[in-house]
Amino acid sequence: MSKVRARKIKLLLFDVDGVMTDGSIWLFPAPAGAQHGTKHLREAVADQGGYSVSGSSMVEAKGFNAHDGTAFSLARLGGLKTGIITKRISETVALRARDLKIEYVYQGAADKLTAFAEILDKEGIQADEACFVGDDVIDLPVMRVCGLAVAVRNARENVKDEADFITDHRGGDGAVRDVVEYVLKAQGKLDDCVDQYIASRTPESAFGHAARRRTKRG
Repeated sequence: MSKVRARKIKLLLFDVDGVMTDGSIWLFPAPAGAQHGTKHLREAVADQGGYSVSGSSMVEAKGFNAHDGTAFSLARLGGLKTGIITKRISETVALRARDLKIEYVYQGAADKLTAFAEILDKEGIQADEACFVGDDVIDLPVMRVCGLAVAVRNARENVKDEADFITDHRGGDGAVRDVVEYVLKAQGKLDDCVDQYIASRTPESAFGHAARRRTKRG
């Protein structure tokens, strides 16, 4: 049933902490006199219930997985839009989102369902054409209405209970890649996307046809 749902997906949305990361949050004292871009993020979403400890005296950092970075490139090749909806506010997340060319970035979103509805409206799609990936109870309102609800391996048990699909990997350890590959495979696009990804990074003049996918041996 989850594969049937996955075939309709046009948009992939992710929580950040515990999904794109392992949930760890690192806090570092800011260099004296340093100014941080997080201030405008805090001010812009102060009335939405978001949470941030970054500021003039503290810097929040997170660790991301390189395999997940490749996943966003594969999703783009497969014609899938991507976005993040997270309660926390972090310049680190904003930087990562820009690096990965993520279309929708909603930070400071305590009410994730409202953010979800706004993104659907901007995309002009229905809820059943969107996938949401979460790990904790704050993600359940969106998971209950989206087309494909995914829980990462390290999600809370009650979140897993309501998921259509549970990733093989934990958040921050390739869970995003699991989701992208699952959806692309269900849509029959995964192999072509991998080939396109490799071709875009491998000059054919260097190896000719040897760099292309080999025929499977019997």
